[in-house]
Amino acid sequence: MTGQLTEPALTPTEPRRLPRLVLAGRDITVATAFVALIALLVVVAALTAETFLTPTNLTNLLKQMVTTGLLSFGMLVVILTGGIDLSVGSIVAFSGILTAGLVSGLPIPVAMAVGVVSGIGFGLINGALIARFELAPFVVTLAALTTIRGLAFVYSEVPIAPEDPGFFTLGSATLGPVPVSTLVMLAVFAVGGVFLTRTPPGRSIVAIGGNAETVRLAGINVRRHVVLAYTISGACAGLAGVVLASRVGIAQPSVGVAFELDAIAACVIGGASLAGGRGSVRATFGGVLVLVLINNLLNLYGVQSFWQQVLKGLIIIAVILVQRTNRVRS
Repeated sequence: MTGQLTEPALTPTEPRRLPRLVLAGRDITVATAFVALIALLVVVAALTAETFLTPTNLTNLLKQMVTTGLLSFGMLVVILTGGIDLSVGSIVAFSGILTAGLVSGLPIPVAMAVGVVSGIGFGLINGALIARFELAPFVVTLAALTTIRGLAFVYSEVPIAPEDPGFFTLGSATLGPVPVSTLVMLAVFAVGGVFLTRTPPGRSIVAIGGNAETVRLAGINVRRHVVLAYTISGACAGLAGVVLASRVGIAQPSVGVAFELDAIAACVIGGASLAGGRGSVRATFGGVLVLVLINNLLNLYGVQSFWQQVLKGLIIIAVILVQRTNRVRS
């Protein structure tokens, strides 16, 4: 009797998953990747740009990351709800030029507070329109981008340069080797991290992006938390505008164009999902570091600014494609 050859049964092939690094029960893959990427960028910069490790450039690097960092945290909060805020660059322009204009008639701290409050007001309006009327965040904040930019030019068509030396303190003062403005940004990230992970409103904001209907059925006021998210974004943008005007010593109604792209890029590099519900404060901060290092390196190389914008757009697309591939595999 001759044996018969039988074909082995076909079984569905499981997708190959990327290896994970785990330490003390926690997945540190993303953190390790960020550290490795930042280290690589620093090494490349140190070897190819003679001025990278100079104290002047490092101080400028710390100052330059403040605006991107503040906007990125506010953007992360909005993205966690499944939204987007395209108006942050215009808020930076308006709050900065409003503060610079008020310095001549008000005490500097009061003028700066008014600038931040203006950002809070714009964020509150954005959030109310989106939550109350269930409008698309993209449309509302795009309209706000144009409107607020116009208001900045209505307030002053020409740059305003305050003469009071005290106006420059927030943007230029240092505490040891670290700029005060950088410490302010780090404090925002630290407090924001605690807010999003350890407080009921923060956890609700994250949950809304995952499934807003489930959150609503749990008895949580979704509209109120969406308004809160956009208000936080507006506050961060207002503070960023005040700090930027203080650092450069002049406020312009045209400043802040495409700043929202930097903020979105930092969040996406940090692994935040534009669909909402997924994102990390620490990873977003890592995204800010990566983005600022790339910008600084390109500046040292003399690369023109419009090519930098091209690179940022390509980075966003590439990271989104990687995120989608990982979701399919998992």
